[in-house]
Amino acid sequence: MGNLKRNANRFLFKHRNKGIPNLLLYISIGNLVVYVISLIMGFKGVNVSALLDFDAASILSGQVWRLFTFPFTYIFDYSYLFFKVIALYFYYWIGKVLENNWGTLKLNLFYFCGLLLMDIAGVLLYVFAGLPVLISASYINMSLFLAVATLIPEQRVLLFMIIPIKMRWMALVDIALTVYSIIRSVSVFSVLGGSMVWYALIVFGTAPLISLINYLLFFGRDVKNLFGSRRIYQKRPKKPKPEAAPNPDWAKNYRSASGEKPYRHKCTVCGRTDTDCPDLEFRYCSKCAGYFCYCIDHINNHTHIQ
Repeated sequence: MGNLKRNANRFLFKHRNKGIPNLLLYISIGNLVVYVISLIMGFKGVNVSALLDFDAASILSGQVWRLFTFPFTYIFDYSYLFFKVIALYFYYWIGKVLENNWGTLKLNLFYFCGLLLMDIAGVLLYVFAGLPVLISASYINMSLFLAVATLIPEQRVLLFMIIPIKMRWMALVDIALTVYSIIRSVSVFSVLGGSMVWYALIVFGTAPLISLINYLLFFGRDVKNLFGSRRIYQKRPKKPKPEAAPNPDWAKNYRSASGEKPYRHKCTVCGRTDTDCPDLEFRYCSKCAGYFCYCIDHINNHTHIQ
């Protein structure tokens, strides 16, 4: 399992620039376009959002575009224009952070994997159980939000453009609100009997569960970052004490184990060195079979070594 994960990460890193760049920017623009069209068509009595939302019965009757268009109805969940604009900007910001951290390919896989899982669950539950599961883009966006909060849990954002709050806490609050929404929906049906509780739990709880599964598939044990601060930077080692400046005349006082001073050149005949006689010139003989050095007094007065 560990090798599979490493190979997958290596593949994603190698092809990180493949896929659709700025995916969430395009989806945000698509939301805005759909919203403007819905305002225009609303005067003619056409509900554009209803034509694009996920509806398993309509999909099975031939309206297959609903499998891919429901993410473009995300801002219809907000009542006021101000919150729609904030939602679109936040959506774009999430995409930018994830793409910078993951690369284009991994972000594309994360998003479309969540989309595909929701489509499959919604259609299968309707076909085999007759349950109209509530599939919404909000739950895909929740998994994106959890992904960002896991990567940068200590990052602060301005809630309502005023209150600074860490991403980790916003993610936990978002999970809590989602659970509360499911419980509230289930409680409405609980008065009708035990079977209706399960009906409501599947209808309202499937999409959040799929979103959570998609998130866990990509993060695994890294989920713990949401429940405790992650050490991003290693503790700096103690700064070493400054060493004394090197002595440029160290060779004058240095002695080897044999008592000989260090040198660069040494005459093969008389044994004088450039350390003992700094003004003495040295040459290397081209006629000797090897690399032999001689002082200026013996370069022309020595027996060549063959």
